[in-house]
Amino acid sequence: MEKQYEVIFCVVNAGFTDDVMFAARKAGANGGTILKGRGTAPREAEEMFKIDIQPEKEIVMLLVPREIKDDVMRELYHSVGLGSPSQGIVFSMPVDRALGLKERDKQKSGESGN
Repeated sequence: MEKQYEVIFCVVNAGFTDDVMFAARKAGANGGTILKGRGTAPREAEEMFKIDIQPEKEIVMLLVPREIKDDVMRELYHSVGLGSPSQGIVFSMPVDRALGLKERDKQKSGESGN
């Protein structure tokens, strides 16, 4: 059975999560969860990629329907990817199971859960 949802992770320099969410919404995502992080890349990585790596990071997690995952990732790559000031990286993982999403959709449409 194919997975219905995917989770997209977008890791950016601190202060760029609004840009991430703008790009994600442009591609059809509804919302995301922001986590604080700290990068630990070695100095050699900065030299190899010819970029300055800021240690303070923010990670935006986006749970999206499988059908729009590629569109969202593509928009994130173009808007906040390594070539931008946010120096973002984007990756996704399949979601085996998600609870609460159908109930939320029913509440939005006014259906009863009984």
